[in-house]
Amino acid sequence: MRPKAFVRIAAVAALALTLIPLQALAIRRNWRLAGRLPTFFHRCVLAITGVRVETRGREDGRRPLLIVANHVSWLDIIVLGAAAPLSFIAKSEVAGWPGIGALARLQRSVFIERQARHKTGAAASAIGERMRRGDAMLLFAEGTTGDGIHILPFRSALIGAARHALAEGEEAAFVQPVALRYTRRDGLPIGRTGMPAISWAGDLDLVPHLMAILAGGPIDVVLSWGEAISFAAGTDRKALTRDLEQVVGRLVAEARP
Repeated sequence: MRPKAFVRIAAVAALALTLIPLQALAIRRNWRLAGRLPTFFHRCVLAITGVRVETRGREDGRRPLLIVANHVSWLDIIVLGAAAPLSFIAKSEVAGWPGIGALARLQRSVFIERQARHKTGAAASAIGERMRRGDAMLLFAEGTTGDGIHILPFRSALIGAARHALAEGEEAAFVQPVALRYTRRDGLPIGRTGMPAISWAGDLDLVPHLMAILAGGPIDVVLSWGEAISFAAGTDRKALTRDLEQVVGRLVAEARP
């Protein structure tokens, strides 16, 4: 293990061991801290790992709110988690990953079975309930990680959770696109040939990829918030999904180094 990676892992582990008991208590007692402590944790991890974020725009303050993003790497979790208090919509397999599953639960993530189409309605309902309670929920709409340059087709099924968030008398929920583009490493632009070192395809082993990131130099990423879109009871979910995909694609292109 390279010394830099070892030091960073030790620092993150020490931070996690300090904060995990407090976060577990905050969730149990339903304290507001349960939503804010993960943000503090992720911001500390960014500083430890040398990931520098340029933020364009900001999270919409209206609720209920569903945030829809592209997905490039496991680093996305840290970048987005540091941006604002939010909870992730994660595939069910993540819950079983050693260490990562526990952290995802402490982030109050909602776990879904993406391949079980007959359970999509129940998953959307659970997400909608969290949104009604005021939680901003983050969905990676591609359903998997991309190459960091191109946007994969967005899936519309879970974007329908916004409809489930409409309480009686509520006119609309809000869906906000957000885009991530990793732009530089060690101060040099990341092009097509350099992006595979950042992006994490689902069939790659996590540990070697994580070690390579932690042993390397600073990484710059642009986080671009688009304008939130109103989602009413009669909104066409598929048309909205196409609009979100186009906005995120444009924001990714505009952040090109």
